[in-house]
Amino acid sequence: MQYAELQVTSNFSFLEGASDPDELVIAAKALGYSAVAITDRNSLAGVVRAHVAAKEQGIQLVIGARLDLTDGASLLCFPSDLEAYGRLCQVLTAGRRAAAKGECRITKAEAMAAGAGQNLVLLPPERPGKRFAAELGEWRRRFPGSVWLAASRRFAQDDARRLGLLARIGGLEGVPLVAVNDALYHSPERRPLQDVLTAVRLGCTVTGAGRRLAANAERHLKDPAEMARLFEAYPDAIAETLAIAGRCRFSIDDLKYNYPIESEDAPADLEKLVWEGAAEHYSEGVPDKVRDMLLHELDLIRDLKFAAYFLTVQDIVRFARSRGILCQGRGSAANSAVCYCLGITAVDPAESVLLFERFISRERGEPPDIDVDFEHERREEVIQYIYAKYGRERAGLAATVIHYRGRSALKDVGRAMGLSDDAILSLSRSRWGRDGDAFSEARLRELGFDPEDPTLRLTLGLARQLTGFPRHLSQHVGGFVITRDRLDKLVPIENARMEGRTIIQWDKDDLDNAGLLKVDVLALGMLTCIRKAFDLIREHHGEDFALASVPREDPAVYDMICRADVIGVFQIESRAQMSMLPRLRPRKFYDLVIEVAIVRPGPIQGGMVHPYLRRRQGKEPVDYPDAKLKKVLERTLGVPLFQEQAMQIAIVAADFTPGEADGLRRSMASFRNLGTVNQYETRLVEGMVKNGYQRDFAERVFNQIKGFGDYGFPESHAASFAHLVYVSAWIKCHYPAVFACALLNSQPMGFYAPAQIVRDARDHGVPVHPPDINLSQWDNRLANGALRLGFRQITGFSEGDAKILLKSRGTGYVSPEDLWRRSGLDSAALKRLADADAFGSIGLPRRQALWAVRALGAPLPPLFAAAGLGREQPVVLPKMTMGEQVVEDYAHLRLSLKTHPLALMRRALAAEKIVPARELEARGNGRRVTVEGLVLVRQRPGTASGVIFVTLEDETGVCNVVVWPHMFEKARAAVLSGRLLRIGGRLQIEDGVVHLVAETILDRTQTLTRLADSGLKTSSRDFQ
Repeated sequence: MQYAELQVTSNFSFLEGASDPDELVIAAKALGYSAVAITDRNSLAGVVRAHVAAKEQGIQLVIGARLDLTDGASLLCFPSDLEAYGRLCQVLTAGRRAAAKGECRITKAEAMAAGAGQNLVLLPPERPGKRFAAELGEWRRRFPGSVWLAASRRFAQDDARRLGLLARIGGLEGVPLVAVNDALYHSPERRPLQDVLTAVRLGCTVTGAGRRLAANAERHLKDPAEMARLFEAYPDAIAETLAIAGRCRFSIDDLKYNYPIESEDAPADLEKLVWEGAAEHYSEGVPDKVRDMLLHELDLIRDLKFAAYFLTVQDIVRFARSRGILCQGRGSAANSAVCYCLGITAVDPAESVLLFERFISRERGEPPDIDVDFEHERREEVIQYIYAKYGRERAGLAATVIHYRGRSALKDVGRAMGLSDDAILSLSRSRWGRDGDAFSEARLRELGFDPEDPTLRLTLGLARQLTGFPRHLSQHVGGFVITRDRLDKLVPIENARMEGRTIIQWDKDDLDNAGLLKVDVLALGMLTCIRKAFDLIREHHGEDFALASVPREDPAVYDMICRADVIGVFQIESRAQMSMLPRLRPRKFYDLVIEVAIVRPGPIQGGMVHPYLRRRQGKEPVDYPDAKLKKVLERTLGVPLFQEQAMQIAIVAADFTPGEADGLRRSMASFRNLGTVNQYETRLVEGMVKNGYQRDFAERVFNQIKGFGDYGFPESHAASFAHLVYVSAWIKCHYPAVFACALLNSQPMGFYAPAQIVRDARDHGVPVHPPDINLSQWDNRLANGALRLGFRQITGFSEGDAKILLKSRGTGYVSPEDLWRRSGLDSAALKRLADADAFGSIGLPRRQALWAVRALGAPLPPLFAAAGLGREQPVVLPKMTMGEQVVEDYAHLRLSLKTHPLALMRRALAAEKIVPARELEARGNGRRVTVEGLVLVRQRPGTASGVIFVTLEDETGVCNVVVWPHMFEKARAAVLSGRLLRIGGRLQIEDGVVHLVAETILDRTQTLTRLADSGLKTSSRDFQ
């Protein structure tokens, strides 16, 4: 029995469909369907994924969408060919652009205007009558032979009557019936999840949804024989499904992407720019190595017709630099000498070993992918330049599919199932990253729940099912699709949440699978920080620097890095990087390239880190199987650390072509999910054995390469990032006040909060002064070598209020009343200034300033003012204790310049033998100690086998704590939510790196509140 299901809603109809597109396609194939359609509501967001699955399964996918009209019946729209598909995309674009994000408004007239070449299936209302019959006839007259009437079984008492009515309406209007099952999921087991999705969408509980839920679990894909039985009285309705599928031969593979071309001879223009750039970079002559690389790359770019793409990216970079916006390319593009000469990337091919096939392959023939980072505060200028140049119909940001994660799934399912907010919060807080797939009975009892409660068990099970489901479309971090022809004929475009942004309905993976080119216009906070630092150096020190002109290979910079004195430094400020630095001890730029790449899941999972360190430290000999592999691995001491090296090993040792090696590289990237790298095992191992390598060595190489399945790092990417590592470290080393100021003015970014940045600056001898009504600007600034905190550091004080204050300040304010009268700031803004202790320049402490601010009201009448009437008499207020001052500082500035909270507790801590952080190394390896500190950072890396790393801070420094899984289970609540922890354990000290392995953990957060009557607000940065 043949059958094609034409009405299938996937979970890309957000909060409606309860199965992924690929689940639906796989199920359709297993059931023996001839074809299957994915018809999401006003959307084509899931069709590429369905297309990929259909190709893998060998089943026809009918491309289509459900259109819900504002003034007519809904209909399924199936384009017959490429032109009709383009019209469908454009009508969806018009409807999406005319509505707020997530909504769509399409009129019947607009749908009819796009109807040529479409196969149209009208969906009858619950009670079809004369009005619907008239509309059906209108569609049939407009598009004769291309209109059908959908008929589905609802398994209700009036099913037979309703089908008979539809058959009569269709017969009278000359429109054939077509059978559909209006499927919402692939299997009936998904019905409970679909009920939950409905409740979430409606904002009610499942029990409160009532008749708005589906009446049964029948809206799943059914066996063709079952569909034939259900429509036994209307066999032609089954046959029509095949007729429609036969007319719809359009495939995503038919899409033709054209690069935007701005010149008559793009290859010639590109070559001209490249050689001009080469001459600028190499003033003493282009090295032969680089010249050969450029000739090779330009030939390939010309043959593959990619010149226009490079010109497009070069134009974007040129615009940014014309506006003084720092930018730098990274990723695989840094393997290209052409990109370097165009000024897109900063990796000098004369100093690096580049593998162009990592970027472009003749065999692969796919468009390259260039990532360019721009200052995060000014990237919007670049984005709007692209929109202005190409128009909304030719340029759009890629989407990012936001998926349910553990906590969000638990929250939505819990509310739909009627759990209280307190219960949901308790369950959510007990999760951490990936550990929440299941709640043990012991954990549930510990939280006060009954593990046998059926509602709770069902909630947790449904939350696990929902985890990973798409929730909505958001905008990609910067992936632009730019076309020569209309982009809205390739994919629908819709409004983003952010004003002035439009996005397409497909994400990065969809673009790759559909063959569409993407230019990544990315935001990088460190570029903003570096640019601001260069401006400060120019203003205060009279020296002018750029990314390319910072003095290279400065020993003082490497000394600082080897000490792990790198708070705020790009990429190497994490706990893991700080632990690695004293062991690896970078002394040159390429060491930084390795440092950036080695603390990554790929090298860690592949067992490459310790062999490399042992060889670098002289604890293990460096050897190579032969001269060919020595050339590939010599720079990393015989240990493959980079994706490019894995590709080169395959080429030189197993006779892979460059294209095949890139296939291996791509399989690394997908190994975690699909295991496709194993397809290359025989090819690689047998190829190496054939060329004389020992089998055990070949298998070991393959297993190391397989480790790259967890984010192996490209050398080119690491080199681009290493450049910013060095520049940011150089600024920190030689201009610590500048670095701290620029870093604070570029927040939020990095691992550390402003309190730690300020503390680090003071540790480097930088005087730091608090915000002040007469001395501060909005930004933090430098004055006489000191750092003056800006109004931006005051919690809740807006930039608008700061502008008002500054505009009226003149030569300075003399009192709170003077500030109030001259600036017109409201009482809330004045109170925030007083709370932040910002009246110091007029000698008014915090408590007195608050008293004065609260006394301000409406202006006095002139006679009263002249007589001095109505004024409050001076009062003597008690001085605030240091504890109270620190509490208020943290509450309103998130830091304190007066003292550290732990300093106020040190006498009591010393009596309890709590060891300060600075004394830990002197205690010696293996000693048991107890420490206490504020929680700065919590991390749970995916490669750490469930280990959590916690960084504590006291007044003397920081302590890095290792919390093993069993310890985490014992002290889960304290580890996840404690702000002040006391931790006892055993010290591990190696190469100057100190860790405390936790054996006892006590939450001491309540102690902070005893420093003053109100609580001390501190916060940590938690990373999974």
